[in-house]
Amino acid sequence: MEGSLGAPTRHDIPWQDEAWYDEVALDAELRRVFDICHGCRRCFNLCDSFPILFDAVDESPTEEVADLSVQQLTSVVDACTLCDMCFMTKCPYVPPHSFDLDFPHLMLRHRAVEHRKGSTPLVDRELAKMDRNGKLGSVMAGAANWATKEGNGLTRPVMEIALGIDARAHVPSFMDTPLINQAVAIIPPPNPDGPGFGKKVAIYAGCHGNFNDGTPGLALIKVLTHNGVKVRIEYPECCAMPKFENGDLSGVSSAAQNISAHFAPLVEQGWDIVPLTTSCALMLKFEWPLIEPGNTAVQVLAKHTFDVSEYVVALAKEKGLAPVPETPTSIAVHFACHARAQNMGAKAMEMLKLIPGATPQLTERCSGHGGKWGLFKKNFDRAVKVGKPAARNLVKNDPDVIVSECPLAGPHLKQVIAANGSTPPERIGHPIEVLAKAYGL
Repeated sequence: MEGSLGAPTRHDIPWQDEAWYDEVALDAELRRVFDICHGCRRCFNLCDSFPILFDAVDESPTEEVADLSVQQLTSVVDACTLCDMCFMTKCPYVPPHSFDLDFPHLMLRHRAVEHRKGSTPLVDRELAKMDRNGKLGSVMAGAANWATKEGNGLTRPVMEIALGIDARAHVPSFMDTPLINQAVAIIPPPNPDGPGFGKKVAIYAGCHGNFNDGTPGLALIKVLTHNGVKVRIEYPECCAMPKFENGDLSGVSSAAQNISAHFAPLVEQGWDIVPLTTSCALMLKFEWPLIEPGNTAVQVLAKHTFDVSEYVVALAKEKGLAPVPETPTSIAVHFACHARAQNMGAKAMEMLKLIPGATPQLTERCSGHGGKWGLFKKNFDRAVKVGKPAARNLVKNDPDVIVSECPLAGPHLKQVIAANGSTPPERIGHPIEVLAKAYGL
């Protein structure tokens, strides 16, 4: 039977159970799930994991998953970006269906087994050390940004050979001063006449917002304080999404424990927690509670965490917003995968519709970047291929502005737009930047 009468649910991730790492059991589960996927094929137009799987089965001697080699199974896992879109939007067999199919978390299990064996590539492990990398990058921002800039014919070919990072791929630049160190100087007092006066938000900068691009953070601070919300910026450490991608669940668990303990006193004092990136919000709200199901602080933090657009929309409904000037603007909105995976609806669209005269249009396709996955030479062409439908849709009506809630998707989509033969905008920023601009902030 297809589908289920119950709402989709996810199981806790038993990463501390020895049986979860049994390779024979894992192989059997991969083949069971892949056989179901082979018979269904609804996910053929998502990431390349599914075409790779279906082509391998179709080309096998008996056209059965049982014919596939271990390497062929691994190639399916390697193509997965953990975007969650198959689970969230396509699969009719997710729990509580009896097939009990959670494709992304099965890919995560495979990576966790490989990570435990020490098979995670060195570059993946080093790139996942976001706090170390961010601190070093900020200290040496000038040199680091020069070395990593696309088109640098001196350094980028060397990076490609030594690190496997494609010379064409956009690598995030670093700010001279991390956002958390700017906090005292950039946060104004809340507007006492704002409708949200009395509300309190602790912005979780995340590694990208803290070290690489503070523009969305600055915009959010301006919008919230203009509306009377008291704001502070916090950055205890990275949410460990890059380690999650590696299958390093011990590292994710450590981050979950540390960060939830950091925010626990603030939550008790009535502060709402708003991460700057959708990936961080997804980790705090959904992935951490599955990895640390017995940790009360993690569970409480999840209930008090809101995505940027989600929080502004909730504020508008609960308290209202300060009047937004008429701003006739056509806006192409990329619905980032990790925003969709939060199962909250297209909150960026709702937020932008609060701007009088704005006409946002939604694109619900993956950018193809997939965290650090799309940086690598072995994946970059595939990342561009996956992102082409989204890029085409974003530019087709010649919008005034293009936005994405994912800070990595924006620069990547600029590259894909150019690859499609169109002229990309100067910046694909976060939707909150458009609202701040509409306010004249």
